[in-house]
Amino acid sequence: MKLSIVIPVYNTAPWLAHCLDSVLDSDGDFEIVVVNDGSTDRSGEILQSYRSRFSEVVRVIETPNGGLGHARNTGIEEAQGEFLLFLDSDDYLSLNAVKEILQTLDSAGPETDIVVFDFAHVDGNGQELASFQGTVQNEAFSFDACPEQLFAPHNAVNKLWRRQLFTESGIRFPDRRWFEDLATVPKLYLPARQILPVHRAWYRYYQRSGSIMLDTSQAVRNLEMTDTVESVLDYYQEQHALEAYHDQLEYKFFYEELLASVTRVNRIDLNNPVQAQLRDDYLKRFPNWRSNPYVRSASPALRLLAEAVVHGNWRAVRAMTVLNNKRKGR
Repeated sequence: MKLSIVIPVYNTAPWLAHCLDSVLDSDGDFEIVVVNDGSTDRSGEILQSYRSRFSEVVRVIETPNGGLGHARNTGIEEAQGEFLLFLDSDDYLSLNAVKEILQTLDSAGPETDIVVFDFAHVDGNGQELASFQGTVQNEAFSFDACPEQLFAPHNAVNKLWRRQLFTESGIRFPDRRWFEDLATVPKLYLPARQILPVHRAWYRYYQRSGSIMLDTSQAVRNLEMTDTVESVLDYYQEQHALEAYHDQLEYKFFYEELLASVTRVNRIDLNNPVQAQLRDDYLKRFPNWRSNPYVRSASPALRLLAEAVVHGNWRAVRAMTVLNNKRKGR
């Protein structure tokens, strides 16, 4: 079988049928592996209906609630396809996406281990709000030749993964942890032989108002970023690749930990100590960040924000973040 589409489900009944229909609009050599992660709403009933109607394509795995990472890992173990596509059950694929994906896989070279494609944020009516490139590359490339792929969106869902990348490396998503994609995707680049870019926005991410990441009660969970950073760096060290990719990893976490995570906490609570803990964790790992070539070539605004974070000028951090969000229309 060419493709397994792994769909973790947890209490997403209002969106689930749309998600499944977007996959079932095409025929071909694929299966849908749905992992019902202990849903307590009508998701289970919806899944049973689809399994009855599309038994030759849809498989439903029932598990106790273990979180997104656990559900994806279960799907990896159950999948039979040569390639994997992860699809969150409150999102969906564009029209004819599965047909086009299968055509892409049929024409891909035997060394292609990852296919990176574009994605779009959409509103409840399917209106496109913004689109994003999965990579700036236009031709097949190796990670060694283009380590800047680390700077591209690290989403697991806008990529097709050769299943052997997981089964032979032992890489899995972490259980019950924020930033599970960031903890996993950078590791999978290392064993990949070739990465194929496709500039088609097959993945449609439903942008709802509000975010759990900006919930005041959840601010402390941003500290899970420190475990994520450690996990990725440890893996690169184990693979004897940390020195070769040091600059790219330093800049990746400059953005993700020192800037993005700190400013997220800062937006929640100007005086929250978590922002200083995140800053200190980054500086402990990367004390010479100012000499990083990517940092040195970053925009003056980004470097100014970093200096405000490093010096603990939290009011300036808030002001610059608000100004930047206004400029982007957020």
